[in-house]
Amino acid sequence: MCGIVGIAGTQAAAPVILEALKRLEYRGYDSAGIATLVDGAIERRRSPGKLSKLDAVLKAQPLAGQTGIGHTRWATHGAPTEANAHPHATPRVAIVHNGIIENFRELRDQLAGQGHKFESQTDSEVAAHLISDNLDRGMSPQDAAKAAVKRLTGAYSIAMIFKDHEGLLIGARKGAPLAVGYAQNEAYLGSDAFALAPFTNRVAYLEDGDVAVIEGGQVSIFDAQDRPANREIKITTASAALVDKAGHNHFMAKEIYEQPEVVGHTLAHYLDPAGPVVRRQGKGLRKALSKATRLTISACGTAYYAGMVGKYWFERLARLPVESDVASELRYRDPVYPENGAALFVSQSGETADTLAALRDARAKGQTTIAIVNVAESSIAREADIVLPTFAGPEIGVASTKAFTCQLAALAAFAIAAGEARGTLSMEDEKRLCAALLEVPRHIAEFLKQDAAIAALGEQIAKASDVLYMGRGASFPLALEGALKLKEISYIHAEGYAAGEMKHGPIALIDENVPIIVIAPHDAHYEKTVSNMQEVMARGGKVLLISDARGVKDAGPVWASITVPEADSFLAPILYAIPVQLLAYHAALAKGTDVDQPRNLAKSVTVE
Repeated sequence: MCGIVGIAGTQAAAPVILEALKRLEYRGYDSAGIATLVDGAIERRRSPGKLSKLDAVLKAQPLAGQTGIGHTRWATHGAPTEANAHPHATPRVAIVHNGIIENFRELRDQLAGQGHKFESQTDSEVAAHLISDNLDRGMSPQDAAKAAVKRLTGAYSIAMIFKDHEGLLIGARKGAPLAVGYAQNEAYLGSDAFALAPFTNRVAYLEDGDVAVIEGGQVSIFDAQDRPANREIKITTASAALVDKAGHNHFMAKEIYEQPEVVGHTLAHYLDPAGPVVRRQGKGLRKALSKATRLTISACGTAYYAGMVGKYWFERLARLPVESDVASELRYRDPVYPENGAALFVSQSGETADTLAALRDARAKGQTTIAIVNVAESSIAREADIVLPTFAGPEIGVASTKAFTCQLAALAAFAIAAGEARGTLSMEDEKRLCAALLEVPRHIAEFLKQDAAIAALGEQIAKASDVLYMGRGASFPLALEGALKLKEISYIHAEGYAAGEMKHGPIALIDENVPIIVIAPHDAHYEKTVSNMQEVMARGGKVLLISDARGVKDAGPVWASITVPEADSFLAPILYAIPVQLLAYHAALAKGTDVDQPRNLAKSVTVE
């Protein structure tokens, strides 16, 4: 969500900022813009829509200057119009902003009363006017910026350039991530290391309250108390190469097909095939698992559904009490955390604002915090006590696919480790489960051969206005995830239910026009799930059954079925994720929607 790139450079800034912004398109955005210093004055080019439109504007009206800032905006306050697009500017300063300024109305009214004229509906513009007001009072750019951000309430990362100050770039961070990139004679600001990778692999991450002052290649960082701060410069692993689709029509398709490989990478990190056993991940994790009185799992969206699956695994294998909640609700209900409790947070980007805030709250309340993340340099990874990376690689499609299955793979290994640490899982069972997990990449690759058949089913699903998913046990979160995938990218209304809940209301929606997708591996819940399925079919429901060969055979006649490779029931959530991903993808193709960048959605949600 929203991307920032800033350059205090030695070459024309606008073209390289535009290329850097293209690396951030996956975040989701609806307008974009660039501002530079041209002969000391601030000039801007902005456009609603995709970066191709901004590119066209820049070709028609080239933008010179070596100091500049750029932004891709995901609309919060105000529609995606040119006037609301960043950068926002006064004659003296231009800014780009990620996050939400919660007290912007109060500040805007005050500044308007002092004669400031606002051009947009955004909360962000108030930051430019605050800084400009301080400049008018005789402050230096550095002091004006510091004084302004101290008055902002909410979350922000801000990059600024100033009239008549060539080579000066100032950044500030509170809540929303911001990184500084270091090079020989230049320095940069970016939303993350991925944005800065074309310029440098030497990156420092600002902490909350920090202000970074860049003058050419020189960088000074000040903390919230305005004291000089040293932030560790790290060598980032983010690739400088733009990620391509590798011959696929969409990033989502590419990422679905990458799953045998990337799930294999995750498992290789956590499993020792010689056992096969779980690799012992260090004393900190083992101690946290063995002494934990309760595990709290929290995340948002798809990551939350991965955490829900984890709840079943931890309670079954480790006999560890688990509470799960969406991160946007967890801290606001003021949860009662136990002594010696652990809290697990799951995030693809590692920058999800609600999840990060929940982690901080849990840590402040004495919980050992554990993070499952895909981005090792992210805020959540840096702030958690224990980090379990997923190794999914960059995920560009907004609808998560490979990150989800890698999260499940890490959770499965983690649950086995918890069982071993707590003495609730025998060595024989550990070896059996690890051996089964090591077979997952092969099973996924085998299943992907059914893509063409699933495409035909996706075309049928695309004709529906409403779709229901149902499952029991660990298949219930898969029903929720399947429904989420379908509505995310095809815009078809879909809901996921626990199979036993169908008769408690949703069955009223059943008719011949509503497909019901039943996720039913042949496990301990199979008979009950099929019984619920029969109740649906008796009322005219059109059932698409997803099961293994035995499950499809034993269920009897249904409208359609998808056969998943037979495997240990422990693996079902990972394997059954693939058909629900493919169904959603092909339904979206049939409807002609934007698969990789669905409307109104963002890849990295950095505001609450």
